Parts: sequence; structure tokens; C-alpha cells
Amino acid sequence: MKNETALKMIIAGGGTGGHLYPGIAVAEAVKSLVPDVDILFVGSRKPFEKQAVEKAGYTHKAISVEGLKGRGLLLKIRSLFKLAVSMITALALIIRFRPAVILGVGGYASAPCMLAGLLLFKKTGIQEQNLMPGMVNRWLGKVAGRAYVSFEKSTEYFKPGKAKVFGNPIRGSLLEEAAQADPEAAEKPFTVLVLGGSQGAHAINRAVIESLEELQAPEEIGFIHQTGQQDLETTQKAYENWKGPSDVRAFFHDMGAQYKKADLVVCRAGASTVAEVTALGKACIFIPFPFAADNHQEYNARALEDLRAAEVILEDVLTGTLLAERIAFYKDHKARLREMETAAKSLGKPRAAADIAEDVLAWLNIQPQTAMNAGESHVP
Repeated sequence: MKNETALKMIIAGGGTGGHLYPGIAVAEAVKSLVPDVDILFVGSRKPFEKQAVEKAGYTHKAISVEGLKGRGLLLKIRSLFKLAVSMITALALIIRFRPAVILGVGGYASAPCMLAGLLLFKKTGIQEQNLMPGMVNRWLGKVAGRAYVSFEKSTEYFKPGKAKVFGNPIRGSLLEEAAQADPEAAEKPFTVLVLGGSQGAHAINRAVIESLEELQAPEEIGFIHQTGQQDLETTQKAYENWKGPSDVRAFFHDMGAQYKKADLVVCRAGASTVAEVTALGKACIFIPFPFAADNHQEYNARALEDLRAAEVILEDVLTGTLLAERIAFYKDHKARLREMETAAKSLGKPRAAADIAEDVLAWLNIQPQTAMNAGESHVP
């Protein structure tokens, strides 16, 4: 292998954290192998995307593009026009930047850059987070040189032998936080971590609030609750009468530490959340977001439930009473909780980012400058 010290890479896509953060995790893994790599993120104009990328230490270029799915005829025509314009922008950007490889992480924002890369005969690969690949990745996966997927079943959507099941990349910082010793572990009550994604989830927040009135022996149950900004005040007020410990915030910036404290996680089933709870071996009650594209959250959740690694409650049957019953069940049935933890951890792939990074470099015939140990020693 040759040693290349001027590696340039584009990571294309985004629009949601579920697409963006795995891309950042891969970037971190590549950089730990090739410290002087130059990585450019190309994505949507959503402000959070630029902020997250620049906070991680990378450059972000936005292109104007819209999705096609679920739109009327006139909006589809407008979206196709924007796609054509954005492809011209992407072509110019790629010619100037001269990347060795382009990795698409999904979302409509990945399409222009990936298509432009193919036209310019660049090496292109996709990274799919969900069990059922999104429309863009399903299409691009037919022509891309690499397809990195998170679930074994996802390989069915690609040509035999093309897809590599490496898992969904998660940030090394989360693994490191979760590996830290918890000084309160011996004294804490049964602890429930409630997550609704970075924006919160109103249906989950409401059900948890209702469950507080149903749960017995509150001194034996603690809650760590991420509400999202919109429901913060209402949820905090509901906990004022809760006699057990609680930590209620709009958003946690140390998710690894919060996972470490949790005995049970109540959450959506986005790909990043699924990757995190399996890598850390956490027992979960999944409440899939019912309006996710292609119903991918329920597919993700059912994949774990089928292996007894999680329980699934659909939002249309979710009530405070039902949630209270399930929380109480797991509090009182530690053997089932341990079974779920073991099954979840067996599905976890904490080395996903490292494996993708190593495969990309091997594909490019580039020798790593440093040893890679990301994901090997951080998991408790």
C-alpha cells in the first residue's frame, strides 16, 4: 500500500441528525487513521447541520436541494429543477476540491454530490443507517462502489456481495463517556432514561407524564428525561409531585453518561439511537415515530424485538397506564432486563466507524498513519 498524506474526502448528505452524525463519526475515525486528511461535508442549508459539522472541526458546504417524495406535481418539478442546479454546483465543487472518495450518508442532500461524483468517475460509497434503505441510498447503491449497512437484512436491497454489514457509526466520545465509572451506581434506584430524539417527542413525553400518576413506590424509580425544548416546562412541572429522583432537561450534552446510569431506555427507534443502545447493551422500550419515511423506525425496532433485545409499543396504543405497567414489569423482573441487555449488546457494533474508515482506506490503497483502536476499549 502507498502512504498518502494529502487524502481528500467528501461526506455528502444530512438534513437530519440521523444522517449527519454517523458521517461525523466516520470522519473522526478516518482522521484518527490519517491525521492530515482534508474532509469536506456537503449537505443541506439547515442551520443545525453547519453548526454540528463546524463544531466537530470540519468545513461544511450547503447546496440547495429538496426531496421529491410525497410532493405534488408542481413541487416535484421545482425539486427536479433544484436537483439539476445543485448537480452543477456539486460538479464545480468536486472539480475544485478533488476528493479521492465521496461517501453518501443518505438524505436528499446526498444525491447531487454523489451523482456528480459518479459523472466525474470518482470512487463513491454509501452508508445506510436504517434496516430499510432510504430512496436515495436504494438508488445510489446500485451504482456506488461500496455500500455500508447496519443490519444483515439490509443486504437484500443491494447486489450480492456489495453490501458490508459494519453497523451504524456512533461517536467515540459517547462510548468514552459510557465507559466512565458511575460513582452512584450502587446507590441509585431503578433508572429510566426517556429520549425523544434531539427534538424531543410529544407523545412520549405525554405518556411518561401520565405514567407518573400510575407508578407505585416512586422512591424505587428514578427518571432521566430529555424532553426537547417545546415540552420542557410542562414536563418539569409534572415531575414536581414525583417523589423519586429525576433529572429533566431539554437536551443532554453528555449522552454517554446518561446511558451509563440507565437500567431501561424509553425512546424512538431512529438508526442512531438503535446503534447507541446496542453498542452499550441497554434494555429498551421502543416507541417508533409513526411518520418516519418508509416506516423505517418500526422496521428498526422490530429487528431487535424479534431477537428479544427490546420491546416495541406503537404510538397509537401508547398510554400512560401501559407505559407504567411495562416500567414496573422490568423493575420487578431483572432477569428479563438482563436478557434484553445481553441480546442488545450481541447486536452492537461499536467499531462501525473504525471498520468503515479502514475499509475506505484499503479501497483507496492508503496506508493508515496511526493505529486505529476506536470503539475497541471504550465500551463498558
